[in-house]
Amino acid sequence: MKIVIIAGGQGTRIASVNSEIPKAMIPVNSKPILEYQVELAKRYGFTEFIFIIGHLGNVIKEYFGDGSKWGVSIIYYHEEMPLGTAGAMPVIQYLLTEDFFVFYGDTIMDIALDEMLKFHKEHQSEATLFVHPNDHPYDSDIVEIDSNNRLIQLHLKPHPDNFISRNLVNASLFILSPRVIDYVPKDQKVNFEKHVFPKCLAEGMRMYGYVSAEYIKDMGTPDRYEKVCRDVINGKVTRLNKKYPRAAVFLDRDGVINKEVKFLHRAEQLELIRGAAEAIRLINQKGYLAIVITNQPVIARNMCTLEELDTIHATLETLLGKEHAYLDAIYYCPHHPDSGYPEERKEYKVVCNCRKPKPGMILQAAKDWNIDLSQSYLVGDSETDIQAGQNAGIRGLYKIIQNEPDSLLKQLSSLL
Repeated sequence: MKIVIIAGGQGTRIASVNSEIPKAMIPVNSKPILEYQVELAKRYGFTEFIFIIGHLGNVIKEYFGDGSKWGVSIIYYHEEMPLGTAGAMPVIQYLLTEDFFVFYGDTIMDIALDEMLKFHKEHQSEATLFVHPNDHPYDSDIVEIDSNNRLIQLHLKPHPDNFISRNLVNASLFILSPRVIDYVPKDQKVNFEKHVFPKCLAEGMRMYGYVSAEYIKDMGTPDRYEKVCRDVINGKVTRLNKKYPRAAVFLDRDGVINKEVKFLHRAEQLELIRGAAEAIRLINQKGYLAIVITNQPVIARNMCTLEELDTIHATLETLLGKEHAYLDAIYYCPHHPDSGYPEERKEYKVVCNCRKPKPGMILQAAKDWNIDLSQSYLVGDSETDIQAGQNAGIRGLYKIIQNEPDSLLKQLSSLL
């Protein structure tokens, strides 16, 4: 399986760091970004590369040569004029006879590429986009997916003022079928996100979002470059690879993150508790996963549809995103064991394993995200929350005072 690396960008936004070499060759901890990508792919058994180069591309060729120094094979396509992220694809199409990875050359990442490829194959996907939450979704391209992770729409920045969405950002790492190239016009400057993917969606192509909390960041600005350098040096980039167990902070929703409203069932009822966004931002900065686990019997009571609950959670993620905070996942239980309400939805009136105090949501999250429960915390506002944590084997269990401003922040500041 080939790796196509787009390494022709001029890097005008990061020229103050080094304007004499291509952006993909700017060193991070004394090693070019591009070299990290080659080593990552090689680690997962991918050894055939196509480098698309342009501005100062000779620097890349002189450094990497044919790739033999790294135990890989590299061939080059040099753009005579900038063709965007996708414009060179028709020219090299003859080299891409099977599905292939696309890396953007200004990205530092440590991703379990085998897991992403497994997802791609299991879903029989023709285009898989790596998506993740970040701390600035308001100025990022947002990927909208359904409950099966199938792509619904790409929302390109800038977004309208009233834009509400889950915090799932396009990270510019793809696995593509050669069929995608059929939608790339020849001899034009073309970008995947703006021009190609919308055409593929319109034609009904099987496109999916692979959701992961692993480390992937572009270093296109001096500020981002400095942050990436710190993260490489302190080991954060490597630690977040999916193969390593991670600790999480499990959070109840109502009364912990947003103000308690009895049977909250409309997005306009949602209001963040003071300090909640800052507390979740602290979780993000410390490298813990931020996982919400919440009982939502409003579904069983027929006060709210699943689609409306999705809107409530998208609103929650949007409000947090505006404060540079994000949730890695939200798990909810739609069930209620007691029957007898006139308008109830009987299919949800069941005894389940996910409704707290049972540990089902926690255990599912631990499986999905490779979470080390022994190193994790749970913060709730009820005995039901605490019992769920106990039943899951979480040792760090903390109860906060309902609706007390800054209560979550105070609790986490003393823990993390």
